[in-house]
Amino acid sequence: MKRQSGVLMHVSALWGEYSEGAFGEAAYEWIDFLCDCGFSVWQTLPFCLPDEYSSPYKSYSAFSGNPYFIDLPTLFKEGLITKSELAEARQCSPYVCEFERLKAERYALLSKAAKRFKDKTAIEGFLSSHPQSAKFCEFMALREANGGIEWTKWTENTPDKNTLEIWQFIQYQFFKQWASVKEYANRRGISIIGDVPIYVAHDSADVWANPEQFQLDGRYQPTNVAGVPPDYFCEDGQLWGNPLYDWKKMKADGFSWWKERMLFMTELFDGVRIDHFRGLESYFSIPATEKTARNGKWVKGPGMALIKELKKVCGDKLLIAEDLGDITPAVHKLVKDSGFPGMRVLQFGFLGDESSPHLPHNYENNCIAYTGTHDNNTLLGYVWEIDESTRRQLFAYCGYSGGDWDHCYDAIMRTMLASHAGMLIFPVQDLLFYGSDTRFNTPGKSDGNWAYRLTREQLKNIDRAKFREWNRRYGRT
Repeated sequence: MKRQSGVLMHVSALWGEYSEGAFGEAAYEWIDFLCDCGFSVWQTLPFCLPDEYSSPYKSYSAFSGNPYFIDLPTLFKEGLITKSELAEARQCSPYVCEFERLKAERYALLSKAAKRFKDKTAIEGFLSSHPQSAKFCEFMALREANGGIEWTKWTENTPDKNTLEIWQFIQYQFFKQWASVKEYANRRGISIIGDVPIYVAHDSADVWANPEQFQLDGRYQPTNVAGVPPDYFCEDGQLWGNPLYDWKKMKADGFSWWKERMLFMTELFDGVRIDHFRGLESYFSIPATEKTARNGKWVKGPGMALIKELKKVCGDKLLIAEDLGDITPAVHKLVKDSGFPGMRVLQFGFLGDESSPHLPHNYENNCIAYTGTHDNNTLLGYVWEIDESTRRQLFAYCGYSGGDWDHCYDAIMRTMLASHAGMLIFPVQDLLFYGSDTRFNTPGKSDGNWAYRLTREQLKNIDRAKFREWNRRYGRT
């Protein structure tokens, strides 16, 4: 891999004046910032419509776009919302995403814009080239027609025409605005990496439109669901509850749904991280009647048969294997055979001995290294919260001998930059040396996640010249 570096920041965390980051002026300024620092990669989280807890890792469709990312000033410039409507949408706080307000108000505003949009031909062209997105729009309209209940209980089979057209407009605008942002990023030498959650929700357009691709019974209920087994951290394991794929049927039709999904993702992004990659080698299957993950079992996954098909449709796009956690030799072999780079996380490096793959001296070129991911603490939070013995190991490893350990972060970051990893990614909070109160997500915690936002003023505090020099010094340009 060419030596590169970049920053992990979700679009929702961009600054702005309308309750959440969007595809507007801030996105272009962010790209300029990355270029000025010598970074060449922007990594995001999933773009799909988030769930009731605002998590982008559970959605009504893997082929959807988050309506809150649509930039309101752009709609105003196009004459689709009024000056007073734009003013009424201004946020109360610039520091966190105002999820509750967005849920209460944004759809109504986008509905007004949809009714004023006249170019129906453009929307029809988008829908014809994105059939699964069209199915998502139909699903959302039918869901509203049925009072918001899950699809297996629907009695109304005809969507309201106006509701359907609103969702079609929303998806069209989402992709139109993002295409402009991505084109600008690529023109400035910035590659964008997206994220594919391995599983989808049962109450989703994905399962509704493609039930034969999942392990369902005659009533369209899951027979087995996803999760992970009990371990040191959780004696009952984790019962995720997602329906499992029927890999035999998927293989029989050439993995058409997965290929369509990855084609969709590689249209949005220059590279894609495949979440929970180990589930492609073996997945943990739990009977749907169980209340915990204790009685699940490992079942062989599609392995290289799927990977070969994905390579055919993804071409030279970067595919990243999220190979974190309890990884077996079989999973290591699958990652190696795939040729995909795996992931390394510094915060996991001091849980074992010097042979840990997460210690920088063990990084190989074909890997993506992180100080932490969206599920980890920030670097500052990690340093503050680890025990004194681990902290001393970390400092000694990174050659930091300062008496005031509040200033150790430069040594840690330079250690990562100097490593052999082909690509290095810093969460944006680590550029700012922010603490655990700004982390994106705390796994197992249902509320208070995903809300972090950056302000334009905070971005000005980052020493661009320092990162530009570091990227030059360590050959990451």
